[in-house]
Amino acid sequence: MTNKLLNDDDIVYAKIHPSIGIARVGNSKKEDGFYIGPQVPNPYPQPAGFYRDSTGALKREVAEFRIYGYDAQGKVVRELLMDDVTGIEWTVELANHKAAWYNFELALDIPEAATATPSTRRNANIKTERQRLSITPCAKTIAKPATQGPNYHFTGGKFFDIEVPLGELRTDKDGRLHVFGGLGKSASIDGKPPTTFANNDGWYDDTGDGPVTAQVTLHGKTLEVLPAWVVVAPPNYGPQQKSVRTMYALMTDVAVTAGQLPAPTCPSFREDIYPILKAMCDLQWMNAGFAAGFGYGMPQYFLAPEYLHKLAMAGDTYAELRRTVANAFRNPGAGDTSMKPWPWVYGDAMDIPMPPVTNAMNYLTTTQLAQLEYWARGQFVPDYDPDNAPPGALYEVPVAEQPAALDKAALEFCLADAFHPGCEMTWPVRHATMYQEPYRWRHRPKVDLEPDYGTTLTSAEALSYNGPLYAQFPGSITRWMAVPWQTDTASCRSGYDAQYDPYLPTFWPARVPNQVLSEENYQQVMDLSLSREQRLAAFNKRSDWNRTLGAHDQQLANMIHRFPEMGIVELRSGIENDPDFPPVMQVEDRGGKEQDATQQALVRKTQRALLSGRKP
Repeated sequence: MTNKLLNDDDIVYAKIHPSIGIARVGNSKKEDGFYIGPQVPNPYPQPAGFYRDSTGALKREVAEFRIYGYDAQGKVVRELLMDDVTGIEWTVELANHKAAWYNFELALDIPEAATATPSTRRNANIKTERQRLSITPCAKTIAKPATQGPNYHFTGGKFFDIEVPLGELRTDKDGRLHVFGGLGKSASIDGKPPTTFANNDGWYDDTGDGPVTAQVTLHGKTLEVLPAWVVVAPPNYGPQQKSVRTMYALMTDVAVTAGQLPAPTCPSFREDIYPILKAMCDLQWMNAGFAAGFGYGMPQYFLAPEYLHKLAMAGDTYAELRRTVANAFRNPGAGDTSMKPWPWVYGDAMDIPMPPVTNAMNYLTTTQLAQLEYWARGQFVPDYDPDNAPPGALYEVPVAEQPAALDKAALEFCLADAFHPGCEMTWPVRHATMYQEPYRWRHRPKVDLEPDYGTTLTSAEALSYNGPLYAQFPGSITRWMAVPWQTDTASCRSGYDAQYDPYLPTFWPARVPNQVLSEENYQQVMDLSLSREQRLAAFNKRSDWNRTLGAHDQQLANMIHRFPEMGIVELRSGIENDPDFPPVMQVEDRGGKEQDATQQALVRKTQRALLSGRKP
């Protein structure tokens, strides 16, 4: 008996990883017009141009799923691939119920929801046959390696009589599953333009979500397989960025609070503290306010080697430095309603004007705040080593650690910023009732139909035992999001009160840039024939990312069709050993003409109106 077969005797069940996979829409129709999403928390950066095909179209991000065998003690034995001793039959079902669900007004699990506009049904004028508002193609099954084709496309689902494809399945040569989302197609059945950031009646898009399951036989024996889920989300315009509060951090906190994971009492600087500080600095490429506060060469540029060395050092020498940094983060338990504490990100209850409530601004999770407190006290593992980089690809990760890496990587690049409603998913995911284990949602049996919640979904109903925050079914995650997604992406920006700050706070800069270093300004920075003053001015100038969307009263409609043309912020070479310019920069890959001050003011006015659900 070979070692492989000997190890196989230890396998008693299997799990699909990542437990929640993320695919993203794109408009590329080329055979190679896609890429696999992040598979490790700190993947190697991709070269300029990677996220577009040869025609300039936006590639789709694909969710790859793998199956791992576990022993009776819950330890990983090996990855299971389609071969002569292993049979794998994948099944995926996607759906989009946005138009049939309820208007997004406010997260229904915060106190402010009690006085918010009621969440009434979208397309409320459709009284009967509301199932025609849901896009529900049949489930697809794929059971051979290196397989693709029309039989595995999510076609047949319709919005009224309009067919809306939601993506497709493929397998690689080893039988790993690839889930593709849609092509970014959004449209109105009656030709009316979109008018609000989240709730546009008569509109549909081709995002969606649903369960990923598998039947596995190993040496003729059927294994129990824990299922997964896939979410098809909007594009990632900042593929190098992570939010200060990632979806992984949020779901970790959910599991800790529910007792599914132990509460950390001695955080790792490298794994727990450094990512928070790095995210604050990396947002310099996405938002002008963060560039001024945490950008290269600025006083709070945590990534400066000398500064980082002090922050990572154990002992009392820099204890007060750690304390001042930790205390600068917003603490909702203290009732702080100011916009000034970190992070400078809007919260779930944001409004115009800003209400004096803690939920109006975002804050770190309870677990993250506890880790910062332990770090400030000196109770942490000083394990940061700039010469010891984390794995940049999955093959560099030991097999036993690959499932956890896959789970974390997918969620690290999802946002848990303002759930208003959000980018990939929104507020229901912070409820432990949805999870069968950390990071893995419960699946609702087809025979267990969800009740009809009536014409209005109240907070009490949503949070009740009979509410929608338990086991999930195809389309139940993304139905809470904006319809179509482009209107929210175009609307939720930064600096709504220009008298306070024209750039801060911000909504989702890690996915949807606010102000960027344009190609034109980057070229000036790199032009050594220019004076240093000219180059510094160019480096510190940020251009509005949405400046290519046209006149202020056309931005929502223009985003529907122009989303693939919007700039992707990608890595470029910088200048080595210069105190004013970093060795690596992040630059927008395309854009439009600069706006003057009057045009910028009109854009901000439009954004404020759209956020409030009014026409500009």
